[in-house]
Amino acid sequence: MPTSVVEAPARPSEGRPGLWRRLRGHQGRNLWFAAFIAPFLLGLIAFVYLPIVWSAYLSFFEARNTVTPTRFVGLDNYIYLLNDKLFVNSLLTFVAFAAFIVPLTYLGSLGLALLLNNLKWGQAFFRSVFFIPTAVSYVIAAIIWRFAFFSGARFGLLNQFITAAGGEQVNWLGGTNSLYWVALVSVRLWLQTGFYMILLIAGLQRIPLETYEAAAIDGASGWRLLRFITLPQLKATSIAVVLLLLINAFQAFDEFYNMLGSIGTYPPYARPPLVHLYLIAVGGGQQDLGVGGAGTMILTAIIVLFGVGQTFILNRSTK
Repeated sequence: MPTSVVEAPARPSEGRPGLWRRLRGHQGRNLWFAAFIAPFLLGLIAFVYLPIVWSAYLSFFEARNTVTPTRFVGLDNYIYLLNDKLFVNSLLTFVAFAAFIVPLTYLGSLGLALLLNNLKWGQAFFRSVFFIPTAVSYVIAAIIWRFAFFSGARFGLLNQFITAAGGEQVNWLGGTNSLYWVALVSVRLWLQTGFYMILLIAGLQRIPLETYEAAAIDGASGWRLLRFITLPQLKATSIAVVLLLLINAFQAFDEFYNMLGSIGTYPPYARPPLVHLYLIAVGGGQQDLGVGGAGTMILTAIIVLFGVGQTFILNRSTK
């Protein structure tokens, strides 16, 4: 006789999780993630994105001594800035500053990275020593450079060395000479070389050791090893470092303003774009926030172009 098969009762379908359960995530991980990033996201919106949007809005209006626009002027603020000789010269100041600071910082960071990456002992200590200046405020460093090292008075450190050697005191930050560039470039080098050194060390550690071993078997060493193995393998990191240096050079403000701002008139090519816009928007008693907003948009557009260029070059270098 055929035996009857008793079918097990169908399990009730659990159904799709509710919307709140899906948003909360497994064990509430999404909520914890939101709780951790919310303060930073709110700060980014309040202090970065909203000011940029408001500056873009003000740039089309006349807004003197007020943050409330008074009269729509269209592109007049942009036209005024692009025809302003001081603003154009400030862009040339950026070019001159970048021509000094970008190659010097890259070469210094690369040299330190190569030295520390090959150390057998004390790597963590020396990395910390060179990285610590990154945590120093640009304002504090500029003031120390101005009053301790490059003071034009006889108690300035460099002037003490010069007078001890029989020379005359040098007015580093004033007069008609261009010696102020020594102070501006040296303080920026001290502040940022350690940071880019860490980036380049990370790039060096991504190069497989087998590549160096194969090159050593072929007889490559010294300069040839650096030229044909290390630098090509470090290409993507080097491009990123150089473009970051360009963007940071374009944002130079603290060292120029705190070293040269109280001298009176800025020396030739010592007034970068941010300093010029600050003097328009805040200094001089005019407080022209409309023109300042237009300048902010011009600088933002240039920095965005650098960022797009960085992405394009990095994508091509990795193909």
